[in-house]
Amino acid sequence: MSQHTRRLVRLVSALGLGVGTAAGFYYLKGGRSSEDETKNIARKVFVDKHTHLGKVLASWTTNFEPSVKWDSNWDRRDPQYMVKPPKHPNDTTEQENYENKVKEVTPKATRHLLFIRHGQYNLNGTSHDSERYLTKKGREQVECTGKRLKELGHPYSKIIHSNMTRARESAEIIHQHLSDVPIFIDEILQEGAPVPPEPPIGSWKSEAEFFRDGARIEAGFRKYFHRADPKQHTDSYEVYVCHANVIRFFICRALQLPPEAWLRMSMYNGSVTWFTIRPSGRVSLRYHGDAGHMPPDLLTTN
Repeated sequence: MSQHTRRLVRLVSALGLGVGTAAGFYYLKGGRSSEDETKNIARKVFVDKHTHLGKVLASWTTNFEPSVKWDSNWDRRDPQYMVKPPKHPNDTTEQENYENKVKEVTPKATRHLLFIRHGQYNLNGTSHDSERYLTKKGREQVECTGKRLKELGHPYSKIIHSNMTRARESAEIIHQHLSDVPIFIDEILQEGAPVPPEPPIGSWKSEAEFFRDGARIEAGFRKYFHRADPKQHTDSYEVYVCHANVIRFFICRALQLPPEAWLRMSMYNGSVTWFTIRPSGRVSLRYHGDAGHMPPDLLTTN
C-alpha cells in the first residue's frame, strides 16, 4: 500500500467513513493513488455520504439525523449559487476562476435587524387608521425603547417603519433619541394576516385577507431578511418599527419554523426583537419581544 493510500485510509477513517471505504478505493485504484487523488476521493466520499444521509456534522456531534434540516440557501444568496458553475470542472484554470468569483461574492459582515413593536394605541379607533393613534401609555413605552436603543450605542444605519399611524408615531418618538439616523417609511411592513394560524383561533377571518396580506408580508421578509452584501465590510444595525403579526411571522420564517406557528407567541408593545444574520447565512434570534427596559406598569400586549 502506497504512502498516499495510507493517508487516504487515515483521513477517511477520521471522517467516520470506515476503513473499508478507503480500502475499497485502494483496490479499485490498483494500489495507486496520487496525493491530489487522495484528497479528492476523501472529500467526495465525505460529501456524498453525508449529503445522502442528510447528516448534521459539527464538532460536538456525529451521526445525528435532524427531523428538519436547515436550508443554508434560504435567502438564495449562498455564494456558490451566485456564480455560474464552470463548464469543465476538471479544468484547473476554469475551476480556480470559479473559486475566485465565489470568494468575491462571499459576504464578510453580519447584519443585525432590530424589530420594534409599536406602542399601545387607541383600540376604539375602528373606522380609519388615523384614529388608531398611540395612547399616553403607548408613547411612554416607545420613549423607553428609544432610550434603550440609544444606550446600546450601536451604529444604526437606518430606521424603517410601517405607514400605519401607530407605527409612524412610534418611529418618530424613537427617532428623537437617534436623530442622526435616517428614517424611512415602507408600507410593506403594515399589519396584516400572514397565514392561517395553527391551531386556529376562535375569531373568523376570510381567506381573502390571508391571500392578500400574506403575499405582502412574505415579500417584506424577502426584502429585508438576507445575508450582507459582499461589498459590506463592517457589521450593520438596522431598526424596523412595525407590528406584532408581522414580527411573529418573520420569526417563524427566519428560524425556518412552520409559518402557521406565528400566533403561538406573544409580544409586548414597544418590545425589541433582535435578529442576527451571519455571513454564512446562519440566523439567530437574540431577543424575542424584550421589554426589560420598561417598568412593570408599562407592560401591555394589546
